[in-house]
Amino acid sequence: MSVLRALLVKLFWLLLMAGALAAYLYHKSLHAPLDLPQDPIVFEVQKGEALNTVLQRLVQEGVLQHGLPAKIHSRLNKIDAQIKAGEFALSEPLSTVDLLALLTSNEQIRYSLTLVEGMRFSEARAVIAQHGKLEQTLGDKSDSEVRALLQAEFLDNYAHPEGLLFPDTYFYRKGDRDLDILQRAHQRLATVLHEEWQQRAEDLPLNNPYEALILASIVEKETGVPYERAEIAGVFVRRLNKGMRLQTDPTVIYGLGDAYNGNITRAHLKQYTAYNTYRINGLPPTPIALAGREAIHAALHPKEGSSLYFVAKGDGSHAFSDTIGQHNKAVREYQLKRRKDYRSTHQPKP
Repeated sequence: MSVLRALLVKLFWLLLMAGALAAYLYHKSLHAPLDLPQDPIVFEVQKGEALNTVLQRLVQEGVLQHGLPAKIHSRLNKIDAQIKAGEFALSEPLSTVDLLALLTSNEQIRYSLTLVEGMRFSEARAVIAQHGKLEQTLGDKSDSEVRALLQAEFLDNYAHPEGLLFPDTYFYRKGDRDLDILQRAHQRLATVLHEEWQQRAEDLPLNNPYEALILASIVEKETGVPYERAEIAGVFVRRLNKGMRLQTDPTVIYGLGDAYNGNITRAHLKQYTAYNTYRINGLPPTPIALAGREAIHAALHPKEGSSLYFVAKGDGSHAFSDTIGQHNKAVREYQLKRRKDYRSTHQPKP
């Protein structure tokens, strides 16, 4: 019995030492830095992909030497079903535990795209379509069909999609949809427009936020230098109050559509369209471009004054006039005798 007892004691200590060694190796394998290259590795987890498959691919790609410790750790900590889909950047220093924490986080690689002030809705769609990391779902849908998917709030009654996006930089992850970006841009526009409308100046010739957006889009397209937004808005508001036509070229250009080739003519100004503000009274039926917060604010807080006309000076700024006589003189000075470096929009000096 003494010999047997001695053997059992030795076996116990051997098992204890083996267990301790296994625990040490298990702990070391989980917390030791992974052998990763200096440049980050982009690893993508597919939607619905099981943990076992993910670990197998990590072993195949040389990120993990063995998948079993990671699998055991995931099961013990009940994170095996929490793996997120998307692209992850794997870089030093990273342990197996860190890796699993990353794959169960919302820290996927983010990309960005920018919708610029003054863009048309079709141009915004084209920008979004160029981003291959987005899931493209709207390619065969018309603008009107896309508009129906925007989940509009207080703009529900307006079927035309022009101007219903907010110009900004939007971040996304691979697998997000193009529609997701459009919906976010629209909701952002609805929020900004609502905020600005609640703080608008008194006695404006605007009946609702949508009319404010229409005016803001015109201000956006006419603005060459940012500090003139409120002054340009003031001209348009005074014209609306007096029953004068807006007579603004950007609306004419918008109404011409594909027929516009970069040069606006007298014939264009005489041609009737719903957007030709030389022929129609009041505002056009829809915005003509994406308007930023500054343009919206200017439309709702126009600068006080008496000017009713303005003309581009050729350096991006405008000459403002109170009377048609002053305006005609400014036209002769800045338009009929154009400077060699004439431009209708402001360009910063190098």
